[in-house]
Amino acid sequence: MTAAPVVIVGGGFGGLYTALALAARKGHPPILLIEPNERFLFLPLLYELFSGELRSWEIAPRYDALLAGKGVAWLQDRVSRINSNANTVETQSGRQLNFSRLVIATGAATNSFGIPGVGEHSLGFRTLADVEKLQQLVGQLRQHRRPLQRIAVVGAGASGVELACKLADSLEGAAVVELIERGSNLLPAAKSFNREQAKLALQRKDIRLRCHTEVVAVGSDHLELLGPQGPERLATNGVIWTAGLRFEAPPIEPKAAAGAKAAAGANGRLACQADLQVLDHPRLFAIGDIAQLDGVDPVPTTAQVAFQQADCLAANLLRSLANEPLEPFHFKDLGEMMSLGKGEAALTGGGFTLAGPAAFQIRRLAYLSRMPGKTHQAKVAAGWLGSAALQWSS
Repeated sequence: MTAAPVVIVGGGFGGLYTALALAARKGHPPILLIEPNERFLFLPLLYELFSGELRSWEIAPRYDALLAGKGVAWLQDRVSRINSNANTVETQSGRQLNFSRLVIATGAATNSFGIPGVGEHSLGFRTLADVEKLQQLVGQLRQHRRPLQRIAVVGAGASGVELACKLADSLEGAAVVELIERGSNLLPAAKSFNREQAKLALQRKDIRLRCHTEVVAVGSDHLELLGPQGPERLATNGVIWTAGLRFEAPPIEPKAAAGAKAAAGANGRLACQADLQVLDHPRLFAIGDIAQLDGVDPVPTTAQVAFQQADCLAANLLRSLANEPLEPFHFKDLGEMMSLGKGEAALTGGGFTLAGPAAFQIRRLAYLSRMPGKTHQAKVAAGWLGSAALQWSS
């Protein structure tokens, strides 16, 4: 009788890298990755795809190519329900699949906070389709230049700042870029050096930062704002929404017993032990943005965390299957890298700081080393070397 596989729900950083880390271990169990999209998306480099500095195949390889020969089966489907007692998952296509252990790696999505018009009148920036729509908008604004054209980016966290800088460079003066933040400052969670470099980049690129400004509603051609001077209607040619994340895992049944802690908290994240096991569900594990570790210091919702958790989780899955004690996850802060426009970046780590073109190249090389699979890393590296050689010869 074939053993039930380890099923991994979601093929983002946490899910894919756990599958690859588990498959690299000797004597690993069968592994099934369930992911509805056909391409993995290396989100930290999505800004370079938008700006034309990278190509889609470099940051969005196909799952079938990444997993070929790795010992990981891929099902292009979406999980709709988890039964933790029967050890089964149901998918949207109607399949019912058994598992020996289950990894929930469903990541995060854009949070509209219930603000009217966000879904209808704003763009996100988390998918290839989002990039294509934004490129089309920028192309239209550059082709049909009119006075007072404006793009608003809502949310001055890392995503908003990085996108605003790439936008300003790509627009080449065809429109004003407004960066809107309800808090008191941009990049509240960033390293101080990177925050200061970001402020300088916004000044150089004439990006208008509005802090203490809340978006009340999004219209087809405007924003309704509430700022320090009161209500304001701001005309826009486009709005990109980067102002927060929401978390949603497939429902887990049966529900938690009376007095037990629910698996999903009020924010939608799954309450987990430090070893990434979902509380009160010994065969269920979570990783990445969806996992909220109980009793440990909060970790950021970044790819760096998912990279590190993947190795820990792969080892713990084998320990769990062997009925051995699990090891807690310990996050090691390796620093922070941030794109600040075409060919520019800032980085901080290990007491070392750098900004400008050199930081941009180091950031690209660091992410190259983190791309999934040696084969894809080699293809991307060859593409970069080829592009560099063409530039030198021209």
